Amino acid sequence: MKLTVLGASGGVGRHLVAHALADGHDVTAALRSPEKLTVRHERLTVVRTDPLDAASVKTVADGADAVLSGIGQAGRHDPLRPASTAARAAVEALTATGVRRLLMVSAGPLNRTGTGQPMLTHRVFGPLLWAVLKELYTDLERMEAVLRDSGLDWTAVRPPRLLDTPGEGRYRHAVEAGPAGSVITRSDVARAMLDFVTDPTTFGHAVGISR
Repeated sequence: MKLTVLGASGGVGRHLVAHALADGHDVTAALRSPEKLTVRHERLTVVRTDPLDAASVKTVADGADAVLSGIGQAGRHDPLRPASTAARAAVEALTATGVRRLLMVSAGPLNRTGTGQPMLTHRVFGPLLWAVLKELYTDLERMEAVLRDSGLDWTAVRPPRLLDTPGEGRYRHAVEAGPAGSVITRSDVARAMLDFVTDPTTFGHAVGISR
């Protein structure tokens, strides 16, 4: 496939690029600072892109089979609201270019119902995280609302706490629910996102993932 990765030098984005190339895909890595991505490959094109600007995203989305975003929050009080702003830019760009498939990283605590998760996670840890990181999760909720209203074949991938340890190459997932695990590596988040690209059961849904 021809895949475009937004935020390609970030924690999840760089793993998206690595896994996609290993899978044999043609990859366009879109990022503000191309020099931050040191990978070189014959099937990799690196393009300077502002992921918060629809016109900029349009140039890298055109002709892609799918667009995957590893863009997360820059900080709890980021005035740019990068998750929801990037979602709006991506939806506008994909709609203009006719690209249907869009996958974006969200967060496990957005599973407000607690479906599929242990009671302790739902009743104690979830509310605690919301109290501490309200601005971040509120922006992610806005992002998911943008996706749900987009009319595209979207997927919001909801991981729990992220680890920088080596990937295990495996994960659990649940559509509109949350697996019981409390952690997952960034590498395995990327692995899951790439697997979901062609999985129609994930289209139009938030999908919880965990180790």
